[in-house]
This record gives sequence, C-alpha cells and structure tokens, in this order.
Amino acid sequence: MKNPNIPPQYHFFQNGKSEQIDAHLPTEAPVSLTVNGETWLTFMCSPSLLEALAVGFLFNENIIKDFDEVADVRVCEHGDNVDIWLNHAAEKPKKWTRTSGCTGGMTSVEPRTSFGLAQRKNGLVLSPKQIPVLLKMLDEHQTLYRQTGGIHTSILTDGAEKTIAAEDIGRHNTLDKIAGMMLMEGIKPKTRMLLTTGRISSEMMQKAIQLGVSIVISRTSPSSISIELAEKAGITLIGYAKRHRFNLYTHAERIVEEKENE
Repeated sequence: MKNPNIPPQYHFFQNGKSEQIDAHLPTEAPVSLTVNGETWLTFMCSPSLLEALAVGFLFNENIIKDFDEVADVRVCEHGDNVDIWLNHAAEKPKKWTRTSGCTGGMTSVEPRTSFGLAQRKNGLVLSPKQIPVLLKMLDEHQTLYRQTGGIHTSILTDGAEKTIAAEDIGRHNTLDKIAGMMLMEGIKPKTRMLLTTGRISSEMMQKAIQLGVSIVISRTSPSSISIELAEKAGITLIGYAKRHRFNLYTHAERIVEEKENE
C-alpha cells in the first residue's frame, strides 16, 4: 500500500516535455452521521468543520430548528464519524434521494418541495455594480481552492460585516457547514445573500431557502427546478456571474439599474 504521508505525483507535459510534480490534491473522505446512536448516512466531504456539517445537515433537512435541540455533537477520534445526540427523538428518514451534487449528496426532501416557501419580502436592493464587489468577497474566501483546486466555496453575507464561509469538495456540503456555523455560533444576519462557486441544483436552492436568503448568486448555472423554487420563495437568483456580467432569472425587482445623469 502506498504511504499516505507521501504525496501522489503526476507528470506535467508542456511543449512535448514532461516533469514529475508532487500533487496537492483536495481531500475527500467518507464521514458517517450518527443521530441518537443510529447511523443515518455517510457524507463524502472535505474533512473540516465536521460538527457544523452535521448540525447544518439536520437543520437543512428540517430535523432541527435550533442548536438548543442538540444535547451533544462530537467527531470520533478517527475523524470518520460525527455523533449527534438530540434532546428529543428523531426518526431516520425512510427514503434518501441521491442528488446531483458533486459527490452525490443525499436528501429526504422531494424535488419541487421545500420547507418555508414563504415569499421573502424585504427592502434588500442591489445595483449591478455591487455584484463584482460580492464576487470579490467570494474569491477572498477560496483558501483551499487556491492550494489544491477542485474545491467549492460558498459564503453567506449581509454584504458588509457578517460573513460566514465554508469550503468543501461537495458544493451542497458548503451550505450545510454554513447552516451549522450559523446555529452553533448564534449568527442571525438581518439581510442574507448567498454566493457560491457551485451550480444551483434543486437541493442547493432548498438549502438556500432554509438559510433564509433573499439573493443567491452563482458563478455557474441554475437548474430548471431551482429557478422554479426561487420564484415561489421570492428569491432573486443570479447565475453565470462574472466581473461585469450575469444572468438574472427570478425576482428582478431587487436588482436596480443606476440611471445615467442627463
């Protein structure tokens, strides 16, 4: 067996010639989730912020609503299991749906449904010129991506002071980690925008709805169901966001163009 302490190597070819290079690859690990002594599922994830990942997953699956419901959460000594004890009974979902997530996320929520589809009605308005500023904020939190590549980053921000960031090999895991940190640290920003490097699938939008966001901005594409969910939930959904351009799919009233001086 290859020594795990020796980094893998690859041959880099350029102009017909190669050189051998030590690879700095993103770590992917199986981590099981045990709830009240029963194993529920196994995450395929980047092995960081595991307590937040587990707590946030239960929140986004509507198993818990507040961190007060968690009696104890701990990662086992080998780092391959997160054990959560709740102060109430919790029934393991009878059916898990494998999602289109990068590493195959799991959810018990049926597509086209979500909890709390109440329309977001707030005064949050952005100008198109603010989108690049937010994207720069997202870039600044891509620490693991700059080291290894192959990592997704998401941030929850109010656009000013409050920002929660998470990185993971699975884009869906980043939103669970953000939800977990919100609950565990008692962070409750009044205005909430979500920015992510990942594609917005139905599962990603379901988690965004649970996070209470008003605006979702992605560097890549939304899916057809995510657009449908965003429209119903009153969420402004932006995709293919680059420095000076983006696609606006739902609730355009929050993006207000600046009028040129006459």
